[in-house]
Amino acid sequence: MSLEKTWYILDDAAEKFGIDKNQILKWVEDGLVRAEESSGKVARVNLDDLELQVQEMTGI
Repeated sequence: MSLEKTWYILDDAAEKFGIDKNQILKWVEDGLVRAEESSGKVARVNLDDLELQVQEMTGI
């Protein structure tokens, strides 16, 4: 069983992957990255979805 986090707050996700927050928000808007919202704003993003988008973007 993995104890790794599967959801990250937006700032932490952007820092972890070295990606602009606006790019992550675009992926969320496009339905490519799942997100949990709080008060109508993105609160956390799914790590697995984000890793997949980064891999597709970088070709790694």
